[in-house]
Amino acid sequence: MSFSSEPTTRRALITGARGFTGAYVRDELQRAGYEVTGTLAGSETAGPNEYVLDITSLEACRRVIGEVRPTHIVHLAAISFVAHDDALAMYGVNVLGTLNLLQACIDVGIRPDKILIASSANVYGNAGGVIDESVAPAPVNHYAASKLAMEHLVRTWFDRLPVVVTRPFNYTGRGQDARFLVPKIVTHFVERRPYIELGNLDVARDFSDVRTVAATYRALLESAVAGEVVNVCSEHARTLHEVVDMVSAASGHDLEIRVNPAFVRDNEMKMLVGSAARLHRLVPEVQPIDFADTIRWMVGSVDQG
Repeated sequence: MSFSSEPTTRRALITGARGFTGAYVRDELQRAGYEVTGTLAGSETAGPNEYVLDITSLEACRRVIGEVRPTHIVHLAAISFVAHDDALAMYGVNVLGTLNLLQACIDVGIRPDKILIASSANVYGNAGGVIDESVAPAPVNHYAASKLAMEHLVRTWFDRLPVVVTRPFNYTGRGQDARFLVPKIVTHFVERRPYIELGNLDVARDFSDVRTVAATYRALLESAVAGEVVNVCSEHARTLHEVVDMVSAASGHDLEIRVNPAFVRDNEMKMLVGSAARLHRLVPEVQPIDFADTIRWMVGSVDQG
């Protein structure tokens, strides 16, 4: 009697593949030999190995999962801008969209080797000190609340599908939208503008490089971990003052910093820094990129642009 051999092709499906993170995860997986398919929002036009997917439609999720038959899924599709003004859409995409993806796997009989779902460290709210995964979440905005609701419901799938949920802290890199803090600062310095308007300069954040995040996601996909929530972070908190100084040094420019009260949110998290102890235990092979190198890389990209 002959037996068919196990398939060797690793087929990865990345939702939100053209987003900031998705582009780096796609490159990371392709370099590792994965056959990568991406999904896009309805406003985009699909290219090779891409699907336009309305993730709020269960039937659409079934169709894509059934056609791609992924061995690995990286779920990044989300409304991720904290100040997004349509709360209902945020919950629809971030919560129901995620559940649709998992339900679609069951409905079409696909059990991937691993499903990685990106949540957010914003779920911790204004928790102080170094935050590990045991800290009770306390979201302070709709984005964080939608991610926490998603997490609670995804946990009910842990016994049916091999899922790992990541809570990435802040990360940045080339190609991130200038609405986000670090790209905004980099652009102002590289363009030699006379001043920049920022919010509270004393807030401190845990910043990582998007390339480190992509490498971490691949390592988690290939690890034995499932049914866990894990921080993705650097364990180093940097204030906006420090970030501005780093960008100034890298760009060779100085400018006036103006605090705009409109940018200071009442529910602003003062400090957000994570513990990476669980992450280092699960995927010790991932080596983080120093944030000063990240800043120089970003400054160089704007200079060349």
